[in-house]
Amino acid sequence: MPAPSSPRDRLSALVLWVVLVVAGCGGGASSPASSIDPVAPESAEATHTGAAASSATSSSGPVELVVREFDVVAGSHPHDVAPAPDGGVWYTGQHDGTLGHLVPATGDVRTIPLGSGSAPHGVITGPDDNAWITDGGLNAIVKVDATTDEVTVFPLPADRPGANLNTAVFDLDGILWFTGQSGIYGRLGPETGDMTVYDDPEGRGPYGITATPNGDIWYASLAGNHIARVGAATGKATVIEPPTENQGARRVWSDSLGRIWVSEWEAGQVAVHDPATGEWREWKLPGDGPQAYAVYVDDRDIVWLTDFGANAIVRFDPTTEQFDPVELPSDGAAVRQLLGRPGEVWGAESARDKLVLITED
Repeated sequence: MPAPSSPRDRLSALVLWVVLVVAGCGGGASSPASSIDPVAPESAEATHTGAAASSATSSSGPVELVVREFDVVAGSHPHDVAPAPDGGVWYTGQHDGTLGHLVPATGDVRTIPLGSGSAPHGVITGPDDNAWITDGGLNAIVKVDATTDEVTVFPLPADRPGANLNTAVFDLDGILWFTGQSGIYGRLGPETGDMTVYDDPEGRGPYGITATPNGDIWYASLAGNHIARVGAATGKATVIEPPTENQGARRVWSDSLGRIWVSEWEAGQVAVHDPATGEWREWKLPGDGPQAYAVYVDDRDIVWLTDFGANAIVRFDPTTEQFDPVELPSDGAAVRQLLGRPGEVWGAESARDKLVLITED
């Protein structure tokens, strides 16, 4: 097992309090949100946790979002994160070809090398409690045993080189589904290793992927500007176009009702599609020049997004249609993905070699 990196000295020590007063940031479909008026920092103090906190006031009452940052291996360029069953957090070190594991309580980090040429993108925790990785450098799905750190590689078929693998999700039958921006999506049987790769109907672009509570698989095509529903029995993808053209559908996430939430990168919007009715709704993120990269829906059906344009994490309440953004302490953090567990939202600051935790105080 690789030696752990140093513990507490890897934690950030900066605490920054920023109060954001949000004036009516809710909005109807396709309508721009109101601007945000920042207030000067009230206080700052150093703590051993490296916590940075901000608060946002919404029309339905105060929502205080607490931000904590954790240093990981320098130069690793963490891309995706996944809470682990042991209370830790997995992350992919895209630039150093590793899977990392952070212990938030101590700041301890250990890394597992994935092999020569590895450039991992996505990571999720599977139903077997192991870490499952989409590795663009290896052009393979990779499993890391959570107990032994053993690495198992499932290469894509030889006739599918350079798939530019992106993200993965498990369906209710324990089948792993994955995407590749070269224009593919596919499935893997973890027990048998059987893999089938399919072509997106419109070519390049498959990116984010999600499973609904009833097991349906949906993915987003960034280059194709669409989302698609995959028939589990046939593997056939049915393309569904969002109302806004050239919106750059980047990532998707299902809520508890099976509605599909979409981060629209080019349009700076969050959208939701209801497969039961065919209805769409879209909301512009607040501020000037928003860029909606990641989307994640938590266990309460609160929607979380990352905004590259504002260097912020954005909380969106679908019930009130209220946005609550919180600016990240580190400049140009580039949080490309979000995932969480009850009470915690985690992201990877790919440009700052940090993981970030958002909680509500």
